[in-house]
Amino acid sequence: MNVMSNNIFTRDRTRRVVVGDVAIGGGAAISVQSMAKVPTTDVSAVLKQCEDVLRAGGDLFRISVPDESSAAALKEIVKNSPLPIIADIHFDYRLALLSLDAGVHKLRINPGNIGSPERVKIVAKEAAARSVPIRIGVNSGSLPEDIAEDENLSEVDAMVKAAEREISILEDAGFFDIVVSLKSSSPAVTIEANRKFAQKYNYPLHIGITESGFGEQGIVASAVGLTLILNEGIGDTVRVSLSEPPENEIRVAREILRFLKLRKYGARLISCPTCARSEGDIQQIAPKIFERIKNIAEPITVAVMGCVVNGPGEAKSADIGVACGKNQALIFKNGKPLRKIAIDDIVDELLCEIDDLITNR
Repeated sequence: MNVMSNNIFTRDRTRRVVVGDVAIGGGAAISVQSMAKVPTTDVSAVLKQCEDVLRAGGDLFRISVPDESSAAALKEIVKNSPLPIIADIHFDYRLALLSLDAGVHKLRINPGNIGSPERVKIVAKEAAARSVPIRIGVNSGSLPEDIAEDENLSEVDAMVKAAEREISILEDAGFFDIVVSLKSSSPAVTIEANRKFAQKYNYPLHIGITESGFGEQGIVASAVGLTLILNEGIGDTVRVSLSEPPENEIRVAREILRFLKLRKYGARLISCPTCARSEGDIQQIAPKIFERIKNIAEPITVAVMGCVVNGPGEAKSADIGVACGKNQALIFKNGKPLRKIAIDDIVDELLCEIDDLITNR
């Protein structure tokens, strides 16, 4: 389904699909998703991670289905999940059929290993009967063999071609509830592949930097790649792929969307980096505050500042803030000074005011 020749990317032009109760594309809010990182057969562990993702602000939850026992576990998972469930399928199309029978809300298939066009069409027929969308998940590391070995194709062109081939199969089957992803561990390759695809098609895009890594490296790789893609108007749902718990992926994704003003999320902590002027140990205070507010759903801003240079201004601009001074600190609430407190009491006093603010909103 080609778009018009206009190269301006706007999310309201992408086709809308619905995954459970979550819309993707067509101008819908950019959804955030993560993935279970425990065996699918361990149902309680999967549901625990799903709950963690929900509390962190996630919208969708994906689960690998590597075998029939995993597919069998899906029925109980879907029944008890607080989020729509996406089944991640590789190699065996029959696992997709079993997942559909279990009631999943979306399928992810990999064009590099899912099998013949006939098998894909069987999956498409059953998905259509249940109004279940399909994501064509292209990864640079698992492209169809003939495409991967074509020396005339760049890595970007190979990824786009793999997506186009699978789109053609689904469209030939009369199936159009399609989401596409084109991922590489290289942000530059991922950016260019999504840009090239978006110039030709209006299917919604699931974006992410695959296998982006751990800690600072993974966060920076994801932030760089996703920011540049999203800032061009490309991308309808997001996954940050980190070698960390799934709720950490959600928090990174939501911060990216928050700073691009694409979604409003819960509490944000502003804290100073500290220097010789600091009158409070912000490196000890800030983590304690963050740990307590990180799952707050209300979109509030909390400022923790160490001195009187930028402190009062930042604290005044936040919903709740504190600025340290000589031997004491001043709490601000809704832009106004509230009271002076002892520096040792900052954590308890600030958390008390945050609770009061949320309760009375």
